[in-house]
Amino acid sequence: MKELYLVGGTMGVGKTTVCRIMKTLLDNSVLLDGDWCWDMHPFTVTEETKRMVMGNIRFLLNSFIGCTAFENVIFCWVMHEQGILDEILGGLDLSRCRVHAISLVCGEEALIRRLEKDAAAGLRERDAVKRSVVRLPLYEKLNTRKVDVSTMSAEQAAEYIIKNC
Repeated sequence: MKELYLVGGTMGVGKTTVCRIMKTLLDNSVLLDGDWCWDMHPFTVTEETKRMVMGNIRFLLNSFIGCTAFENVIFCWVMHEQGILDEILGGLDLSRCRVHAISLVCGEEALIRRLEKDAAAGLRERDAVKRSVVRLPLYEKLNTRKVDVSTMSAEQAAEYIIKNC
């Protein structure tokens, strides 16, 4: 039985960092960051590009699930709506998978601190703070296990997910 970890959360909450650590802690693991499927210039969101990105995500995840080299498949992306999770899961062969749907959440102050630190380092645009904070409440509505990372390091969050989710 494979383990499929779907880790969502608003921008800046630490998804990519946590999942990279999970990849090193879990044997025979592979990581897909949904942002890699949107890495285009100019960044263009249309119905066509949305369909393409979802198709690519499902294709890659199914490839990882079908590959005998991997026991643990980790996917991270914003995933702020239940429909996004459902669309991804609906296109996967889950017959040999245990699914762990997780949302990383944190308090608004912790999120602002993280995003401002990233912006100061040139890793994010300043407007990311506003866009990310407004999405925080959306995660409470999802059918996922919530992990509050407000006071956790990325290492602690990764270990917590592996042991408890």
